[in-house]
Amino acid sequence: MNNKVKIGLIQSKCSANKEENIELTIERIKKAVSKGAQIICLQELFSTQYFCETENHKNFELAETIPGPTTNLLCGVSKETRVVIIASLFEKRTSGIYHNTTVVIDSDGKYLGMYRKNHIPDDPGFCEKFYFTPGDTGYKVFSTKYGKIGVLICWDQWFPEAARITSLMGAEILFYPTAIGWELETTEETNKEQYEAWQTIQRSHAIANGVHVVAVNRVGTEGITKFWGGSFVANPFGTVLYKASHENEVIHVQEIDLSETVKYRSIWPFLRDRRIDTYKPILKRFID
Repeated sequence: MNNKVKIGLIQSKCSANKEENIELTIERIKKAVSKGAQIICLQELFSTQYFCETENHKNFELAETIPGPTTNLLCGVSKETRVVIIASLFEKRTSGIYHNTTVVIDSDGKYLGMYRKNHIPDDPGFCEKFYFTPGDTGYKVFSTKYGKIGVLICWDQWFPEAARITSLMGAEILFYPTAIGWELETTEETNKEQYEAWQTIQRSHAIANGVHVVAVNRVGTEGITKFWGGSFVANPFGTVLYKASHENEVIHVQEIDLSETVKYRSIWPFLRDRRIDTYKPILKRFID
């Protein structure tokens, strides 16, 4: 059995033209495939600019059904190129119910399903609670031609429970489509601290669960935010195998070895030594 898998990361800037963003992304998918990519992950809400900076009812017009036009288009691209595609979309479930949703398409063009973002932030410049209903799909693992993958989305990155559950469900790789950046007026010291915290928490998910982690962020300045890029791949012990630029668009293919999960879980048996009988308090919001 070949345990080597080539992961494609597409880190992009986005314009205000949705159709143009989709066309450019398809071109980049094909370039990543030409470099050997077998699984490609796109950034969060890849087809639009990050509209959640403000509360604007007109932005709901950007949403679409799933499956729908973009999903169907990507299924065709996947079938043509024989690549697994992970794509984050603004989902219109029905009038008044919208989700931040990622679809997974297998290498034969088959739509495998969706994961709806569970953790929804609400901060200055990140008004996601205005737009997104919290996910109700539960955590999901998708069996693709090249391995079992778990998909979580952006703010989910900060919660070890999400990574743990998805890993316990059998995920061999955790993917995090992302849109996160710095406020334009923050200091370089603050910027460095924020990025390092973001990367560190995800590397800790790799270590604690013995799986590869792939985070794909956007770049460029949109409104009050400079998206910090820095997409990366970490191995099951948190070693960064690749880190993208903070400034530039990137199409990168990184080979990983899924057999490393066996190696690191054997040497560092965190799953064996979990005391699940002691964890009931975690179900409480706070312990007084």
